[in-house]
Amino acid sequence: MIAVRRGKERYRGGDPDAGIETLHAFSFGPHFDPGNLRFGALIACNEERLAPGAGFAEHPHRETEIVTWVVDGELTHRDSTGHATTVRPGDLQRLSAAGGVRHVERNDADRPLRFVQMWLAPVEFGGEPEYEVVREIADGTPYPLPRAGATLHVRRLAAGAHTAVPDGPRAQVQVVRGALLLGDERLAAGDEARITDADGLRLTALEDAECLIWEMGLEVSYG
Repeated sequence: MIAVRRGKERYRGGDPDAGIETLHAFSFGPHFDPGNLRFGALIACNEERLAPGAGFAEHPHRETEIVTWVVDGELTHRDSTGHATTVRPGDLQRLSAAGGVRHVERNDADRPLRFVQMWLAPVEFGGEPEYEVVREIADGTPYPLPRAGATLHVRRLAAGAHTAVPDGPRAQVQVVRGALLLGDERLAAGDEARITDADGLRLTALEDAECLIWEMGLEVSYG
């Protein structure tokens, strides 16, 4: 089964007066939708747009796996464990909040920033926070996230190229750039597809495109 959700249907959040625009794919904060709480391990998939100088002040997280993909611009990250990094397009950032961590996310550059941030529920609670940045992750390289029982695949496709959707119980396709065809469905930037029991599916690039694919197993009892 394929359920497509369009970018224009996302819940709008953020603080436009502060230069922050957020588009939520799942029920989030004041946008409570009991029919759209999660998909597998995914509990948030936000498209964030920050104007130059804008950002999120220090705030806490716990028991959450946070994966960030920068689309345009540069993201400045600082956290309570002492990490201070700049994340650029092509870099993959992971923050495992575990028992608790605080962090700051800002656009300290002089041009707009756009990034996709995904939150996943951990398989087990507790432990110490972890942080890493994979610089310029190669196309097609799987990024396993064992603490959430999931794997992320980054796919960059030239127009006319094809790529397989991983077979399995659950997969989520998030289009970052360009346009793709999945079955009979055309997916544009900002659109997503939530797939149950994927078997032999493939994506075809209608133009140069980039997408993120989460591969997830059977539903588990989190915590």
